[in-house]
Amino acid sequence: MNRKQGVILYGPPASGKDTVTKALTALDSRYAQFARLKVGSGKSDGYRMGTAAQLRELENAGDVVYANSRYGNTYAIDRPGVDAAFAAGVPVVHLGQIDGIGALVDGYPADWELVLLWCPQEVTAARSEGRGDTDTTARLAAWAATREDLDSHPDTVWDLRVDTTTASPTESARLIDRLLAQRAGAGAA
Repeated sequence: MNRKQGVILYGPPASGKDTVTKALTALDSRYAQFARLKVGSGKSDGYRMGTAAQLRELENAGDVVYANSRYGNTYAIDRPGVDAAFAAGVPVVHLGQIDGIGALVDGYPADWELVLLWCPQEVTAARSEGRGDTDTTARLAAWAATREDLDSHPDTVWDLRVDTTTASPTESARLIDRLLAQRAGAGAA
């Protein structure tokens, strides 16, 4: 029996999570970014916008696998959303907190491949400014929090580490796709 495969992309803001996910989708249409439930304002692309009442309903039903607050918003990974993402193909979940990785891996049974995407802080600043973010200062604070998060979880085992300053999005996507193919092949053996 084959278990469901999913990808978790972890990294600081502007490390390439969106760009690498687009390259994965171009490589194979089975890949799709998991749209987390977002309660708040600002960017809606890549999210399922929701209300505080919807989030409370999911929490009351025990269907919130992980939630965090950042940039004045709440972001949730919910069981019905992950179910739908697996029904459609291979979900690619973006996270910036190692606690979220643990919650998802422990809280939703699947073969999750953990991929660390990394770039230096000055690259986050340049990419954020280059794409017109109005909250670059908050993103740099999140970069520092991500660095601290990594430093405080040294035992985290990454299936793949990618420096997005040297690996192109297409190359990164191919590495991830190859990793999933190898894991699926090993599971079938």
